[in-house]
Amino acid sequence: MHDVAIYFERTAGSNLNGHRSGAKSQAESNGRGHGVRAVRHADGEDDLLYDELSQQRIETAVRQILGAVGEDPMRDGLIGTPGRVARMYHELLEGYAKDLDRVINGALFDVDYDDGEMVTVADIPYTSLCEHHMLPFVGTAHVAYIPRDRVVGLSKIPRIVDMFAKRLQIQERLTNEIAGAIEAALDPQGIMVVVEGTHSCASLRGVKKHGVNMITTARRGLFREDVSLRDDFYRQIGR
Repeated sequence: MHDVAIYFERTAGSNLNGHRSGAKSQAESNGRGHGVRAVRHADGEDDLLYDELSQQRIETAVRQILGAVGEDPMRDGLIGTPGRVARMYHELLEGYAKDLDRVINGALFDVDYDDGEMVTVADIPYTSLCEHHMLPFVGTAHVAYIPRDRVVGLSKIPRIVDMFAKRLQIQERLTNEIAGAIEAALDPQGIMVVVEGTHSCASLRGVKKHGVNMITTARRGLFREDVSLRDDFYRQIGR
């Protein structure tokens, strides 16, 4: 992760930064993906591994698409394309191999926060795939929460964003899934998520409008009730 701006109204807790070691392989199935394997590292992170069967199925499908559009999948420039596309999809969709407990990996810290004090993590870049056309949409996510009695390690919120972004998505659901996961992990007094996105399915096809920025929000708890908290959050993220 880079270019992630962090704002604290009070210093609280510390983040957990581990080094990868002691990798352990295991099969994964989360109800939205099948045939997915992951390597779990000591820091709780999972690396998606594509098994041979799913790799072959994607490669076969790509060859069929190439043939259907009139190309020769065996010509020099395309012979390696099916394998590259399969690896690309496994990388872009690796969120299916992750779950909230492993992403957080115990990095929750008790704090003494006064009511209404906010933790904001802004300008989190993400890339996702639109589930309607499987075209990319990219943007930034901004997250604020008001702790009840604990905070989460600094790196974990961007990782939560990635866990949901690296799936077939729509932006509205992505926004609510981020909010719901943080709410489940922390039980904060309030949480607000703003996601901005530029969708290539709208710029490359259909209406073909470039530079259109979609903004979605999710508000829970105090952020739903208190306009001044929302205004403070918008001010922190420059909106």
